[in-house]
Amino acid sequence: MKMTFRWYGEDDPVTLKNIRQIPNVKGIVSAIYNIPVGEVCPINKIKELKELVEKDGLTLEVIESVPVHEDIKLGLPSREKFIENYKETIKNLSKCGIKVICYNFMPVFDWTRSQLDKELEDGSKTLVYYKEQVDKLNPLDGGLSLPGWDSSYKIEDLRELFDEYSKISQEDLWSNLEYFLKQIIPIAEQCDIKMAIHPDDPPWPIFGLPRIITGKESLERLVSIYDSPSNGLTVCTGSLGCSDKNDVVDIIDEFSKRGKIHFMHIRNVKLLDDGSFEESAHYSKCGSLDIVDIVKTLHNNGFTGYIRPDHGRMIWGETGKPGYGLYDRALGAMYLTGIWETLDKQ
Repeated sequence: MKMTFRWYGEDDPVTLKNIRQIPNVKGIVSAIYNIPVGEVCPINKIKELKELVEKDGLTLEVIESVPVHEDIKLGLPSREKFIENYKETIKNLSKCGIKVICYNFMPVFDWTRSQLDKELEDGSKTLVYYKEQVDKLNPLDGGLSLPGWDSSYKIEDLRELFDEYSKISQEDLWSNLEYFLKQIIPIAEQCDIKMAIHPDDPPWPIFGLPRIITGKESLERLVSIYDSPSNGLTVCTGSLGCSDKNDVVDIIDEFSKRGKIHFMHIRNVKLLDDGSFEESAHYSKCGSLDIVDIVKTLHNNGFTGYIRPDHGRMIWGETGKPGYGLYDRALGAMYLTGIWETLDKQ
């Protein structure tokens, strides 16, 4: 396996010099953040990012993410232009040595939480999803600021998007995803790029918007749309694991032994009785997932892809981007590395 670490560019308070001091972390996961969604990512921007990373003795082989334009998800006629742009971005990333592209197909917004700084009993702060709080929210309230929403959307844009999505079903969204994949996977094959879809987070519909990448059955459907080594998965244990309907170890076992997992996000979550969840330390006993069993399954199936410690708590007074501080993610990286080394020696 290849241990990596998420980095948000030169404005990230966690520096590359910080990251390179974490033993066994050799790779950076990043993206080009100042390109509008749907536009071609210029090769010079990719080269600049790659040079920054390599200057500090690290590698850049995974991009997270290349966002999919809403017109593609909605199946609008304008999707053709954005799909062609996506193909060009794949080609440009390949020319710069990128091996894996992480993306998602979630309508309107990315991961969603009700709070980013919930204080836990030990004084650390974490990301939480409290169902009762989310259920009371109105996404079209102009004062809503919900973690995971794209803040670039104006309220008028959101209303228009919600209106468009009200016209399509889950099957329509599947059909639009299939159309997209059948266009881009042949290009990814030519470029030796692995496309790795990220599951919906959380893996259930929110505010009436459809969500389709939610568990084992949907992951199987996804990889069956276009049978290719380039059509694979990012398995996020925290996203899939926040639903008690998902057996994360079983999912990892099934798809890793088939070579369909290209990228792993590993974190723990503590499931609550009402369907809510809190993100916890990576350590198995801190949450509801058996992280040792997760890593053991990957190891036993000969996983050689990329892993990164996912969201961490904010600990020891650290401030910055919630979930993406240095300290707890570094602890997570070392915990995962320790498990892997032990399995190697056994």
